[in-house]
Amino acid sequence: MNKTYCPSLTEYKRRLSREVKIGDLPMGGLHPIRVQSMTTVDTMDTLGSVEQTLRMVAAGCEYVRITAPSMKEAQNLLEIRKELRKRGCAVPLIADIHFTPNAAELAARIVEKVRVNPGNYADKKKFDIIEYTDASYAAEVDRIRERFRPLVQICKQYGTAMRIGTNHGSLSDRILSRYGDTPLGMVESALEFLRLCEEENYYNVVLSMKASNTQVMVQAYRMLVQKLDEEGLQPYPLHLGVTEAGEAEDGRIKSAVGIGTLLEDGLGDTVRVSLTEAPEAEAPVAKALIDRYTNRAAQAKPIRPVDVVPIDPFQYHRRHTHEVLNFGGQNVPRVITDLSRLPRLEYADLRAAGHLYSSFLDKFQMSDLGADYIYTGEQPVPFMLPNGLKEIVTHRAWVDAGQRPDHFPLLTVCSYLADFPKLHPQLNFVIVELDALDASLLAELRADATVVLVLSTTNAHAMPEMRRAFFELLNAGVTCPVVVRRFYSLTDPQQTQLDAATDVGGLLIDGLGDGISLCTDLLPEQPQETWLRDIDQLNQLSFGILQAARTRMSKTEYISCPSCGRTLFDLQETTAMIRKRTDHLKGIKIGIMGCIVNGPGEMADADYGYVGVGKGKIALYRGQDVIKKSVPEERAVDELIELMREDGRWVEKELVEEPVGV
Repeated sequence: MNKTYCPSLTEYKRRLSREVKIGDLPMGGLHPIRVQSMTTVDTMDTLGSVEQTLRMVAAGCEYVRITAPSMKEAQNLLEIRKELRKRGCAVPLIADIHFTPNAAELAARIVEKVRVNPGNYADKKKFDIIEYTDASYAAEVDRIRERFRPLVQICKQYGTAMRIGTNHGSLSDRILSRYGDTPLGMVESALEFLRLCEEENYYNVVLSMKASNTQVMVQAYRMLVQKLDEEGLQPYPLHLGVTEAGEAEDGRIKSAVGIGTLLEDGLGDTVRVSLTEAPEAEAPVAKALIDRYTNRAAQAKPIRPVDVVPIDPFQYHRRHTHEVLNFGGQNVPRVITDLSRLPRLEYADLRAAGHLYSSFLDKFQMSDLGADYIYTGEQPVPFMLPNGLKEIVTHRAWVDAGQRPDHFPLLTVCSYLADFPKLHPQLNFVIVELDALDASLLAELRADATVVLVLSTTNAHAMPEMRRAFFELLNAGVTCPVVVRRFYSLTDPQQTQLDAATDVGGLLIDGLGDGISLCTDLLPEQPQETWLRDIDQLNQLSFGILQAARTRMSKTEYISCPSCGRTLFDLQETTAMIRKRTDHLKGIKIGIMGCIVNGPGEMADADYGYVGVGKGKIALYRGQDVIKKSVPEERAVDELIELMREDGRWVEKELVEEPVGV
């Protein structure tokens, strides 16, 4: 497998891209990875845009993007720029263009950079399937290139940079008709524009391949880098981002899974985290993702190089495994919650693993975030577990307790390879690190149908080391399921979210992993309530990572845009309102888009959509089909629920008794 998309699969080595000048702050080359975000204020509100830009710069933004949907907004960029410079702020400004080439050509004379979307700059999207001959397709490409050429010439004349930004959800009908809704279609959409830039000897270009689906996004960026190399095109810098990531914890986890996976590959020259929050909240998240790599090379332990890459990095395929009880095979990845460091366990404590005990009913209620297994170490639970929950103990505890069939032992490699160890007839967990995967262990694993490996590492370069271990298993023909286990400190919970989503999510994106176990080293002086809170956070984080990587859907997914000057309603307030009424609809995806630019295309794989189409007016979608075109905003959420009810997908939210201890 060709791996030129990635500088190295075993050490952190950033891809050396071409330097692009953006005002006085260049990007790419040997420059640091830059942070950027986008304003949400109406572009015609000059002072509001300036004040918000200043807050964004104070929060860490190095570039600020502002929407310019028409000529009047493009012209007002000049007033915004003047006022910023008057206040001593020299941040480079980026004009965001959709549909309007004239606005782009004007903005390119004013600001330091323009962003164009090849899916809607001079192309169209009406969700029509068009049959093209090679000749008619080539004619369409020539027409679009001629419409795009004036912008390239203006940018070249004025020294203005450009981002050619493909979005998965806004591929044109022409691209969809030929390439389908695929990463290849995303790449080709950008390359059509890029080839013209090079013909005009214009190289001040940045590229992006954004999607709300993290698997598609990662595959598209990797394929783009590969195609640039194969065609002999310049190694242009990459702008990384997950579109419509959402809000709060879910938005941060989803962003880290997509962006973090690519940063681990050494890709990326600027990062924008798209949250449905104030734009100044985005920059610290982007900076936290980037800062992991500041001293990575010095901190990481060396990993053996990869000679053969046994996976396809451009297309999702889950690693083939045989089934062991409910691990591997066609089973969803399992969640294991570590309770082994708790000094005592009572019924109510299982809420930290998502199993809620009602003292009034004297029974358990499992939430959608209920762990599949708990690990209790040397101290098995002294009471009957709720249905659906299984227990893992140390091998010694399993033997001492009489080798109970409802307990499953965790063994070290040494105890597993010892002569005639006592093993469970169905399921045995073996904890392993990369260095232990020698020929003797691999031979045993090939012959044993009862083992689930628990893969762990202490390497700062964690994801590549664990990926290297999966490659060893694949190359050796070992098909046992693997649980990915990582320890994190919870002194900074938000950083832990980003770190874990990167380390584990990056593996899941490549189809590697049949389970997840996030653990923390608990401090002895902490009260048990604090321990339980930390464990509960890690349990919820595990499910969040699986959902963000599209490998296990356990809750409602919200594909919500981060708002901008085009937005026609209060996105944060509306998203919170929709979430409050629909967050019990497990597995349903709801797109919440501020304007028609971001919908329906940007919510390409949503089940339902809520899109602003005018002041106080909402369009409701089923998939990509508009069902109701102009619903008053005050009735829109009720109408959305009624649409789900018509489809038989609405269920009433249950009133659950508050569990004890909460």
